[in-house]
Amino acid sequence: MNSWSLKDTNFNESYQLKETLYSTANGYFGVRGSFEEGVNKEIPSVRGAYINGFYESEEIVYGEKLHGFPDRSQSILNVIDTQGISVKINNEIFSLFSGKVLFYERELDFKKGMVIRTIQWESPKGNIINIIFNRLASFTRRELFLINISIEAVNFDGAIEIVSTINGDVSNIVSEDDPRIGTANAKALSIVDLQVENNRSFIKSKTKHSKLVVVGGISHLNSQNLKESIEKEEKSINHIFKGNLEKGKIIFFTKYAVYTDTNRHPDEINQNKKILDEALKHDFGHFAISQENYLTKFWEVSDIQITGDEEMQQGLRFNLFHLLQSVGKDRWSNISAKGLSGEGYEGHYFWDTEIYIFPFFLFTNPDLAKNLLNYRFTILDFARKRAKQMGHTIGALYPWRTIAGDECSPFFPAGTAQYHINVDIAYSIIQYYSVTEDVAFMTEKGMEMLVEIARLMYHIGHFRNDGKFCIDAVTGPDEYTCIVNNNYYTNVLTKNLFVQIGKIWSELGGLQNEDLKNLTEKLHFESEELVNFEKAGIAMFLPYDAEKNLHPQDDSFFNKKMWDFENTPKENYPLLLNYHPLTLYRHQVCKQADTILGHFLLENESNMETIKNDYHYYEKITTHDSSLSTCIFSIMANRIGEYDKAYDYFINTARLDIDNLHHNTKDGIHTACMGGSWMSMVFGFAGMRLVDGELNFHPHLPKKWKSLDFKINFKNRILVCHLVSDSIQIRLEKGEPLNVIVEGIVVAVS
Repeated sequence: MNSWSLKDTNFNESYQLKETLYSTANGYFGVRGSFEEGVNKEIPSVRGAYINGFYESEEIVYGEKLHGFPDRSQSILNVIDTQGISVKINNEIFSLFSGKVLFYERELDFKKGMVIRTIQWESPKGNIINIIFNRLASFTRRELFLINISIEAVNFDGAIEIVSTINGDVSNIVSEDDPRIGTANAKALSIVDLQVENNRSFIKSKTKHSKLVVVGGISHLNSQNLKESIEKEEKSINHIFKGNLEKGKIIFFTKYAVYTDTNRHPDEINQNKKILDEALKHDFGHFAISQENYLTKFWEVSDIQITGDEEMQQGLRFNLFHLLQSVGKDRWSNISAKGLSGEGYEGHYFWDTEIYIFPFFLFTNPDLAKNLLNYRFTILDFARKRAKQMGHTIGALYPWRTIAGDECSPFFPAGTAQYHINVDIAYSIIQYYSVTEDVAFMTEKGMEMLVEIARLMYHIGHFRNDGKFCIDAVTGPDEYTCIVNNNYYTNVLTKNLFVQIGKIWSELGGLQNEDLKNLTEKLHFESEELVNFEKAGIAMFLPYDAEKNLHPQDDSFFNKKMWDFENTPKENYPLLLNYHPLTLYRHQVCKQADTILGHFLLENESNMETIKNDYHYYEKITTHDSSLSTCIFSIMANRIGEYDKAYDYFINTARLDIDNLHHNTKDGIHTACMGGSWMSMVFGFAGMRLVDGELNFHPHLPKKWKSLDFKINFKNRILVCHLVSDSIQIRLEKGEPLNVIVEGIVVAVS
């Protein structure tokens, strides 16, 4: 097994799943891994191309609509199809579903950043060709999608015809039965213009409601001076190339496709033409080299090397590569639950970003991490507006599901009620500042978000008669338990925000800092508010049962009856697809880590004995129906010393998409789980934590692994970490010496 790539040798199996696995993206746009030439009609396929942050908005229809319910949805759109290329030899159409396939291999190469499909095909009349497709979404020219084809005649001379298509007749999938799949109007994009100019073709399309515009443009280069003609149809344009094949000789054909959209390109079509013309000055090899150079730099700081477990090594690199492909790299975009590989969850951005994905970028590529926070700042005014819609007189409430900033979750018990989205974002801002010491970001953007989030969380809470600060009627991470009082996770992260915001404010200089002084005036922020936050943090109520030495997930959790796991058929999982939400809410049953996640993020809020007890209690009642769950149980199993269990949970995290463990990867990758696989390595097996501005390690390597190596970017330093058994060696590759803590002992790193 080559752990630097994913290979497939069976083209006729699980095609829709592989469209996801072999998707190509660069953070701006993504293209599913469909065959350029298409497939038979009976094969399920979702042929899609998506732009990060490009969406349609539609009215949400309710049977009974109450105050504060979101008005409109936002759904990522399948945009103009630029993949299409058909090949004819001697009037026989190349297809893997006719003639004979003598050799087939498809490879997603994590170093080259390219999908390579290699085929030897014998036509029904016996003509044999070798054909190789290479495709990439350029990391260095974000609008550019390239397909390069080499065609060799093995046993004949004859005619060749290549038809390259740009198609504006696209649609989204619709599913009413699975809430994890998009339910947008299938036909949401209308063609407004088709242009042909100097062997280039352009289709311009516009959404009906969001009024966003996308332009796709294509052009071509080839090695044989094939004769080109262009046919313009109602919704597509075909470029037809004709020429001759000679036995033993190879024809090279390159398709250049460019995407531009309203958000990044105010003059969409003219900017598309300019980018396309510039790209045509370079051959495919130029962009292939640039792609590999970009990835060399990425892997230099991001790779995690496992000795002794090639399957897990491959799974991990696959995950990290897809995270890079999926993450938004500008202020208009974030990273959706399915990346840019499918339409699951309608392309929405969730809390997944901050808690599961952000740490990977924070400790390896902090500039990309900052991009994710910049997006949250971009939609801050939407969060302020949402707070007012929800009856709050002050502060900001970030949307549970969104693309452009508005709340899009119509199911409030497991949507809007998850106020922890606010403190998840705050937690990441605090982590970012601790790791990067980026004062400029904090004074310009970070503190404004923290203040508005803290105001909101203080507003929804109250001091009860015994002086404890409580937060009522919220939903924690566990979506099988909704609308509760004092969810442990929400309360402990809110406490962290209340305690930390004053410390950071003082550290940044308070009113002596001109930026902060301006911020106090802009927000009408009073120093008394910091005092109130601190009081609430100190008085925060964290549910605890002293008799059981357990933290109930919320005030009422232990009063509910247990779910009957023994008599629940396997086919009834995930439970959310087979039981009414109220049935789930009445039981002690968890979809995913909740209290245990709180322990991971803020371990020092409880003693280790209680954490162990909580772990064992919640492990028995957690279904892991969410892909966000097993990584947290792996990390915390390591922390409490249950190492075999930690490895078993890690297996279910690292290869979840490759092995299709949740049976829905066809709808898109699971980006949060991918981030969780990195966390399982660094926070789990290496036991790394950030406590009071210092790195702590509690290392333990799985039995079958010989070593584990990774790098950490921390406070403008690069640390090289090497694990063997229960020991860790840390070397300073870049920056000033610093102290870290290993198993409670201070160690100087230089």
